[in-house]
Amino acid sequence: MSLQSAARGSVRRFKYMLTTPAPPPPPPHRRYTAVAEAAAALERELDAIRAAGTWKGERIITSKQGPQIHVDGSRGAILNFCANNYLGLSSHPEVVQAGIDALKAYGAGLSSVRFICGTQDLHKNLEQKLAEFHQREDCILYASCFDANAGLFEVLMGPDDAILSDELNHASIIDGIRLSRAKRLRYQHMDLSDLENKLKESQSSRMRLVVTDGVFSMDGDVAPLQGICDLAERYRAMVFIDECHATGFLGPQGRGTDELLGVMNRVHIVNSTLGKALGGAAGGYTVGPKPLIDLLRQRSRPYLFSNSLPPPVVGCATRAVELLLASNEISRSMTAKTMRFRDKMTAAGFTIAGSAHPICPVMLGDARLASLISDDMLKLGVYVIGFSYPVVPKGKARIRVQISAAHTDEDIDRCVDAFIQAGRKHGVVS
Repeated sequence: MSLQSAARGSVRRFKYMLTTPAPPPPPPHRRYTAVAEAAAALERELDAIRAAGTWKGERIITSKQGPQIHVDGSRGAILNFCANNYLGLSSHPEVVQAGIDALKAYGAGLSSVRFICGTQDLHKNLEQKLAEFHQREDCILYASCFDANAGLFEVLMGPDDAILSDELNHASIIDGIRLSRAKRLRYQHMDLSDLENKLKESQSSRMRLVVTDGVFSMDGDVAPLQGICDLAERYRAMVFIDECHATGFLGPQGRGTDELLGVMNRVHIVNSTLGKALGGAAGGYTVGPKPLIDLLRQRSRPYLFSNSLPPPVVGCATRAVELLLASNEISRSMTAKTMRFRDKMTAAGFTIAGSAHPICPVMLGDARLASLISDDMLKLGVYVIGFSYPVVPKGKARIRVQISAAHTDEDIDRCVDAFIQAGRKHGVVS
């Protein structure tokens, strides 16, 4: 075909497109059928959650975090027994001022990830202080401890390796392990015999890593780290702990579960958070051997592809760690306050899970009952929340009370009195 003929054909096709009407759009009911079906399926799922009594509403706090807060819809100050603010540092004047100073000096954020142009000297300073606090070689910061757990296992462990995980480990650990290609074995909760069986079963693996929460957040129980370390050494495995509910207040110097149980030199990798006892803002981290930290900086996806922690967050956390490095006075008050609440609640007839940890789960069993009692507690001036499936197993609903160093003895007694009133109303105690 000549070039001239091809040109005439193109002109005819263009004229046809201009003069021929476009086909009509599909009827609206056809266009939106998929959306409507999806919406209906979602509504059915939501209705099932409401019917089961496991709906998780979000109360609106109109004040800063602390032992007393203001809640939208409530009159006056409310006692807060529901925060991870174990040391009361979320609104500590020096911690807040450090955040303000960092905001002024370094800006709101880096608009970048760490390896491009998102590393400031304050990030390196915090990493050095956290490594010092945990007595480990090096530290790497993440946007959250969820990210730290998501970023560790797939870098460290490969298809020739095995991960042995406590069945009640935090959801972020479970998700992080799923990203790894390593063989996965789950042992029964804090059961050393079952862990040993799994270690025997996995002896053909190149490397093995025992993974456990230091403190289990829903129950307040402490992992048997001495026994775990004994087994790990016998079967040539490494040990990892998640210390989110221990860092800053467990152990003589607040270093965590490994310090409390005397195994700091036997636990190889620690992940923890800045979002609980260490200022309560955001951020997580891994501490451990320097070669591991160096490799995480090169390969860990949540680190490589997430913006740097904002300077105000880093400033607050740095000051919190400095306070703990200087003195353990704040954390020392925790034990007596925790036992005051546990003893008084037990004497009143409540069942409290865990032992000697500021997480004090008031076990109720029924999800709807936990929700009703928490609502009544708010009316009595105490903020607590009911926990139910899928956060905890079915039939294990509870109200998780958390004691803070900032609570007074009078605060604790008022909380117990409110529980007794609400418990009597619903027939939980007499």
